[in-house]
Order: sequence, then C-alpha cells, then structure tokens
Amino acid sequence: MPLPDLIQYIPHIAYDSVVFGFSKGKLKILLMEYHDTGWHALPGGFVERTENLEDAVKRGLFERTGLHEIYLEQFHTFGDMARFQPEVMKTILEANGHAVPDNYWMLDRFFSIAYYALIDHEKVTLTPDSLSDSIAWYDIEHLPDLILDHGKIVQKALQTLRENLDRKLIGGNLLPERFTMNELQAVYEAIMGEKLRRTSFQRKMLSMDILDRHEKLFTGKSHKAPYLYSFKTS
Repeated sequence: MPLPDLIQYIPHIAYDSVVFGFSKGKLKILLMEYHDTGWHALPGGFVERTENLEDAVKRGLFERTGLHEIYLEQFHTFGDMARFQPEVMKTILEANGHAVPDNYWMLDRFFSIAYYALIDHEKVTLTPDSLSDSIAWYDIEHLPDLILDHGKIVQKALQTLRENLDRKLIGGNLLPERFTMNELQAVYEAIMGEKLRRTSFQRKMLSMDILDRHEKLFTGKSHKAPYLYSFKTS
C-alpha cells in the first residue's frame, strides 16, 4: 500500500480517540500495537479535505470496531511542542516497508483533537489498521507505555469522563439496553476507581428520575431476582 498523499488530507490536524468499554467489572480502552515496533497507541487518524471532523473520527472508529452508532465527545486539543517527534512516525512507517522522505507530511508537527467514545464491549468486531499488528482491549489500570503524549490523552479523557458521569448519563452507553442496578453501580465504580455504598448509590440513581424500571431478571431464585432498568429516552 502506498504512503497517503497530502492532497487527500488537511495538514497539521489529526485526531485521537480514547474508546472506553466495560467488561467483567473493569473499565477498558482500545489500543493498537504498531507493526514490528512493540509500540502501543490510541486509534487515530487524519481528516480528509472533503469531510467533517466528527465524520473523520466516526470513519476511523467504524474501520476498527465495525460500529456506526458510537457515543462521542470531543474533550481537548493537544498541541505541545513535546509531542512533535517525527522520528516516531518515521519508524512506524519504515517498519511497514515504506521509504519515507525527510520532508514527508506525516513527519510534520500535528495538533491532535481528542475524543472519547463509549461503546458496548460485546458489540465490537475489532480490526487493526494497515500500520498495526493488533487492536485490543486493555484494562485502564494496567496500560502499556504509549507513544508520544497518548498517556496524557488517556488521563485527560478519564478525568472528563468522571466529571460528566451523571450529567451525560454515560453509564448507559457502556451497558446493554437493560441492566441491573448492580451492573450500573459496577460501571460507576470502574470509572471512579472506588467502591460505592450500594444503598446510597441506588437512592441517588432513583432520585435523579433518569431510569425506567422493568421486569425482574429471574435466574432461578425469584426472591432475590433484581429488577432490570433502562435509561429514559426523554
């Protein structure tokens, strides 16, 4: 595959996506491993001259997850001089068999517009991009070292996620359409990084008037069956 041509993309602008998922009580994010380098990075890309910024982000996420409908929030722009490390991109491209001229546009300085995405872990079909050997879920508490400033991007995304936790009904984007109160509490605890008192959490959620209650989830012990809930749509 030939190197991407600058004619197709807007120079100096990139995006990076922190894709959150939730599985087995753990908050996870998607990371790519670049071919033949052992380097890990967030899913990202460039914006075509003929597309909207958010459409570019959605395109990149669809190519890697197979999902069209993804909850997205833009949360910060990263542009420190310290992130300008052309040797990193050159190494990645050369590891994929490309001859890279010194003035190649992908070696220039880029400002990265960062988004976080929230997806149902069970619905994803993961596909690595053309420069990567793999794309996989990693526990937020046990991440490998990331290239450039991607570690800072993850921490900023997590901070923003915590600040928006109640206001944007974030938990519902990480769970199936219907869930138990315990499952919802597990999402909150994973995001906040701390245990919450069950009775206080349930009282808070019900007082916010954001949940619809449905039938019980029967598992053979009817007297202990929990109710199912969903987030109200209006």
